[in-house]
Amino acid sequence: MAIQISGGELRENAHDLILVTNDDGVDSPGLLAAVRAATDLGEVWAVAPLVQQSGVGRSFPRGPVNVEECQLEVHGIEVPCYALDSSPAQAVRHAVLRLLPRRPDLVISGINFGENVGGAATISGTIGAAIEAASFHIPALAASLETAREHHFTLSSEVDFGTATVFVRRFAGWLLRHGMPRAVDILKLEVPSNATPETPWRMTRVSRQQYWISPVRLAANGEREILGYEKQIDMETLEPDSDIYALAVDGVVAVSPLTIDLTAPVDLGQLADTLSVVDGSA
Repeated sequence: MAIQISGGELRENAHDLILVTNDDGVDSPGLLAAVRAATDLGEVWAVAPLVQQSGVGRSFPRGPVNVEECQLEVHGIEVPCYALDSSPAQAVRHAVLRLLPRRPDLVISGINFGENVGGAATISGTIGAAIEAASFHIPALAASLETAREHHFTLSSEVDFGTATVFVRRFAGWLLRHGMPRAVDILKLEVPSNATPETPWRMTRVSRQQYWISPVRLAANGEREILGYEKQIDMETLEPDSDIYALAVDGVVAVSPLTIDLTAPVDLGQLADTLSVVDGSA
């Protein structure tokens, strides 16, 4: 049964519960964009870190986690919202175990200020939150928007999340209708900064390249200093089927299927035979 909401939109799956979280903090325009993308797909709750938590991966800092209720309204609908002094992964865990009225049908993490591609992906708190959701066997969509580095921590209103919102809604809607594809735990969505709703999307693997690298310089005292981070792509070794290639070279939306099974895709028996010398059996 469809439920009318403001703006002439329809909520056709109001029974579906959607958790929206991020790593940029509860005040991020990207979080609001993700909530907007999902408001007509089901019942949306927002649970996110109180402050910026980029780059913390799936970390679980020690200590108590305090919860603050916050105000969030989209399309005239009051969205339940909680801010936690925690990492993104902790926010997901507390949402699932403490705050939500029932188990969510989908977790949307993002929309992140800045792309999370290649070897940098697991550094991201956006991905960390999605991994935490997947550990509860909850389908997760981790969404990021390619953004100039100077905007990564500013929460600037100059960043346009319009197109990213369109793609988040499309994939979130599909996941709610069909569920996560077999053997996949997370869909990682990377939207180019100049993408439009008509930009194609491509299924990709996560590149082995770092993408974000740490420049080093020699200080006057002879010690080496790390100077933040910058983008670097080695075109000679870049995999043509990777998320980096799709996003940075071809300018298409990169969709990568992830799994929390970190086991290398090898024949375990054969590898055991290869390593048998370790215990002196061969």
